[in-house]
Amino acid sequence: MPITPDTKNWTWVLERPCAECGFDAATIGYRDVPELVRRNAAAWPAELARPGARDRPDDATWSTLEYAAHVRDVFRVFAGRLALMRADDSPAFADWDQDATALADDYAAQRPEAVAAELVSAAETVASAFEAVPDDELGRTGLRSDGSAFTIDSLARYFVHDPLHHLHDVRR
Repeated sequence: MPITPDTKNWTWVLERPCAECGFDAATIGYRDVPELVRRNAAAWPAELARPGARDRPDDATWSTLEYAAHVRDVFRVFAGRLALMRADDSPAFADWDQDATALADDYAAQRPEAVAAELVSAAETVASAFEAVPDDELGRTGLRSDGSAFTIDSLARYFVHDPLHHLHDVRR
């Protein structure tokens, strides 16, 4: 059975804590994001090495491997969005259908060791990119296709919820 696509607008995590994972964007400073990304990435190889990492806990939930592949791609997508925000004035982000990507790239068939290495590498790329932004650029803006507007600062705090939340998902 295929996973039901997630259609929630997760931008609410900037306004209130996530009841599922405990993330509270109000307690996260912009300069905290790179270290949170690196710590998160460091935890994934052990999760992927566990027996059953390829197994879905039920028909409606991704496996640890699928979540990890998604997190890897989140790191890549947000590195691109950050670069776009730094290069252009108020760019519009291309749509990214995470569920279509999971199917097209067959997350479930990928090798856990490869995903672990790629995830750690992508995490370092995005962490370094966020780290390199000078304070006077934190207010630069970008727009999602649904009209959600971000500054570099709010994008970072919105983005970091995703990998933290998914690590929580696989540890439940």
